[in-house]
Amino acid sequence: MFFWNQPLGMKTFDLTQEFADATTTLAANQGLYNGFLAAGLFFGLFTGNRVFKIFFLACVIVAGVFGAATAAPKIFFSQALPAIIALALVLALDKKLQR
Repeated sequence: MFFWNQPLGMKTFDLTQEFADATTTLAANQGLYNGFLAAGLFFGLFTGNRVFKIFFLACVIVAGVFGAATAAPKIFFSQALPAIIALALVLALDKKLQR
């Protein structure tokens, strides 16, 4: 969101300056959305609220699968897969704590 049309953002996402400048608003929208997802995950983590953890991890998984299908397959591995692992751990640890 903040570095999209800066050297770090362009290098990270393999962008040209022209493309980065033309899509800055789109990147800001996506960055804001991701910030809200992160806020929800932190809220679930710090409050221990299982429903928040599951809901926001599911949102990240859906976004990662959609991004992989529509933009770049590597998004699955950088976004969806870590969220799938985290969701599995949340569910496994919750079951273990309930015993």
